[in-house]
Amino acid sequence: MGIKVAKFGGTSLADAGQFLKVKSIITSDGTRRYVVPSAPGKRHKEDAKITDLLYLCHTQLQHKVNFYDTFNIISERYLEIIRELGLSLDLEPYLFNIKEEIEAGASLDFIASRGEYLNGIILAELLGYEFIDAKEIIFFNEDHSLNLELTDEKMKEYLSRKVKAVIPGFYGALPNGEIKIFSRGGSDITGALVARSVEAKVYENWTDVSGLLMTDPTIVHNPKPIEKITYRELRELSYMGATVLHEETIFPVLDAGIPINIKNTNAPNNPGTMITSYADSATPAGAITGIAGRKDFTVIAIEKNRMKSEINFIRKLLTILEHNHIHFEHLPSGIDTISIVVTDSQLENKLDKLLNEIQQQCDPDLIEVFPNMALIATVGHGMAYTPGISAKLFTALANNCINVRMIDQGSSEINIIVGVETDDFEKAVEAIYNAFV
Repeated sequence: MGIKVAKFGGTSLADAGQFLKVKSIITSDGTRRYVVPSAPGKRHKEDAKITDLLYLCHTQLQHKVNFYDTFNIISERYLEIIRELGLSLDLEPYLFNIKEEIEAGASLDFIASRGEYLNGIILAELLGYEFIDAKEIIFFNEDHSLNLELTDEKMKEYLSRKVKAVIPGFYGALPNGEIKIFSRGGSDITGALVARSVEAKVYENWTDVSGLLMTDPTIVHNPKPIEKITYRELRELSYMGATVLHEETIFPVLDAGIPINIKNTNAPNNPGTMITSYADSATPAGAITGIAGRKDFTVIAIEKNRMKSEINFIRKLLTILEHNHIHFEHLPSGIDTISIVVTDSQLENKLDKLLNEIQQQCDPDLIEVFPNMALIATVGHGMAYTPGISAKLFTALANNCINVRMIDQGSSEINIIVGVETDDFEKAVEAIYNAFV
């Protein structure tokens, strides 16, 4: 039947009611043998995340401010969950030890990780699963990078002896045994590592949304969900600003060919979004997967007669960018033209200097600067080698009186990027969505 690894985010474990939803999900499928919890998130808009409160404790300690009131809020939150779940678990000794560690000057990583640690203890008690402290199976190097080889070896060895277990997310241990947290998406990485080690048939990532949407719901009303997406498509959309899982959080399972299923704790029967390593051969021709974009770009357009015959022209141009510590986002080109697309933040107080250096070292016939640009990526394996895709996209923009200032398409043909005026950004996204969906 295979094994499922289920990771639950902060909103999925924010209070006792959410804990019971998680229990129902876990017990409904016996293949969900390994569970990775985050720390409790917000219960309502004005609420605080437990991890934020733990960071606050550390800040107060650093500034010699009494942190007891903040820690009491944290303690009461956990004790309330236990009371409402009717558990006989005595969490007081754990809370007392953590408070003592903070008073003794515990590291920020140790303090920040305790939210997941305590939640893991409670969830293990509720499910009747074994609790495994993540510091026993996740290891970092001296330089604080993940020791993937040792982690994989120890995790396989440890979990092979555990039929069902709860492993808190977000942290592991340094060679000296000190707690080390992941820099971002910590619980997601933990879940992915566990799924990889047990060779899971699927890694479930439970959140408060039913998967990914085809585009930004603040721009397009009620956009369609994405049922299936490949890692390559995910990267393209993430790079262009879509709110998706960060690639660092999912590399362990994608390297192993394990699909990721993003699901909603509050709507468990919704299929959510499946992230796979490769494109499904059944992806319909002409279909798109998603649309994403970002604002605040500047395009520097350079024109020079017989540019293509100057072997070192591009090298000189890129060297100028390097010396000014500017990295480009895109570099579309023609026979005698090339455009540098950079974010506005990269050009702060540097534009005039950059233009002067380009003029002096590259001797172009014309340099034009186009500020207030936005880029929009239309992504999908179904677009590749399908006649009429570009025509459909540009017709939609033309019919909405949107002027396209730049076009860039990668050789893989799974995306088309267009540059438009910032003021036309939302209208352009909506026009493209309506043309394809």
